[in-house]
Amino acid sequence: MTADDRLIVALDVPDALAGLKLAEALGDAVGFYKIGLGMLTGGGLALANELKSEHGKRIFLDLKLFDIGATIEAAVRGIARHDLDFLTVHGDPHVVRAAREGAGGRGLKILAVTVLTSLDRADLDAGLIRSGDLAEIVRERAARALGAGADGVIASPQEARAIRGLPEAAGRLIVTPGVRPAGSALGDQKRVATPAQAIADGADHIVVGRPVWAAPDPRAAAQAILAELRG
Repeated sequence: MTADDRLIVALDVPDALAGLKLAEALGDAVGFYKIGLGMLTGGGLALANELKSEHGKRIFLDLKLFDIGATIEAAVRGIARHDLDFLTVHGDPHVVRAAREGAGGRGLKILAVTVLTSLDRADLDAGLIRSGDLAEIVRERAARALGAGADGVIASPQEARAIRGLPEAAGRLIVTPGVRPAGSALGDQKRVATPAQAIADGADHIVVGRPVWAAPDPRAAAQAILAELRG
């Protein structure tokens, strides 16, 4: 069986042992995993390397890096040595350009975060982000990040169609967290869509965490999402 890598399962579990156990339960149904900050201190990088080298999985390291250019370049250079697939940085052009330098032409793809899917206009106001339509801010941040050399962007599925229409998005990746199968609890997500809708609107990959790892049967939950994508 060849896994459908449009589905990326977020290993938002406490540590590497729990992550490996979940990956083993999912087996060949899932070929792409996201490891984020929550697991980093619990052996996340070691798990990323094990899943990649010993199990043949693709790995999305979701660190959302943000710092001065020299620090970003140095951090990404170190990460690129691990032969992983995706890495997130904030979508500010200076961060994207530094990350591209750090990646140094290796296979690591730099994905730029636009606006987190857990935020809405009220959250942006609280953070002193400029006024205006949130979807338009996402589209503009995506255009600037792609113009700075990002291999793709992270955005909610609600903005995928608008981003896909950008000239800068031609041949680039759109990865959408905030994806929830019909009937699933939203949790901390605010700008969501179903898996099929996200793909239809232009996403290349969807990221799903809680609806899979919190399900009574994670493998069945993942297979149901994949069946929706294929249907």
